[in-house]
Amino acid sequence: MNANELRDKTPDQLREELANLKKESFNLRFQAATGQLENAAKIREARRSAARVKTILNEKAKAAAE
Repeated sequence: MNANELRDKTPDQLREELANLKKESFNLRFQAATGQLENAAKIREARRSAARVKTILNEKAKAAAE
């Protein structure tokens, strides 16, 4: 999901997306630890997506404060 799609979402939807990404990240790390992970790049992708969501949330919070 790109940043433009994320900017169209409400803060509640973004928080839900962030929770889902954190769960996915945890599951991917667990799979990596047990040797079941097939594509290690998914860990990086999930981590970056979570950071992207956090950035958009912070932008929205700053805009609301002004």
